[in-house]
Amino acid sequence: MSSLLNMSLGEFNQVLSSKAPAPGGGSAAALSGMLGAALTMMVVNLTVGKKAWEALEDNIKKQINADFAAIQSLNEELAVLVDEDTKAFTKFMEAMKLPKETEEEKTFRAGQMQRASLFAMDVPLKTAEKCLLIMRHQKDIALYGNKGAISDIGVGAELATAGIKSAALNVKINLPSIDDETVKADAVHKIDRILKEGELLYADVMSIVERRI
Repeated sequence: MSSLLNMSLGEFNQVLSSKAPAPGGGSAAALSGMLGAALTMMVVNLTVGKKAWEALEDNIKKQINADFAAIQSLNEELAVLVDEDTKAFTKFMEAMKLPKETEEEKTFRAGQMQRASLFAMDVPLKTAEKCLLIMRHQKDIALYGNKGAISDIGVGAELATAGIKSAALNVKINLPSIDDETVKADAVHKIDRILKEGELLYADVMSIVERRI
């Protein structure tokens, strides 16, 4: 399959809604985070150079510029993960189809399935982590961003939150396929931490949005 990001919106919608098992929820989670980042960047672009921007203190401008740079990087990284999640599922399905007639084949297949399962869990975990990082950089933009675009930073927060929650589901569904209990416990701990912090950050940003809207 060609890069999902090279498809038109209509093509992506069609392949996502088809009976093909991939792309699926993991790619959609990464796309959600990517769009949340893009909207947040848009708010900054609609802010810089305006009269209200020029009136801000230099340290605030510096912070917002730093937030923008970080979010721009995360936007690019999530774009890669849109495709990576589909690749991860494909690798798992390829491992499932490996022959298992002899003991040697069974051992090789089991090893390949474990590697594929770890990859399939790691990609949405990265997606959740990057969506959380987006949210860490949204507060000052919500506070000082162009008031006429304040709803867009709210939508950006909604999409980043959706990215976290959606990615978390994709982490959890891959856990039963992993044999290493330490790896599984670590993943559960990480995703729980990300979900909890994400809720707090979401509440902070949305309280600012509702106040300024």
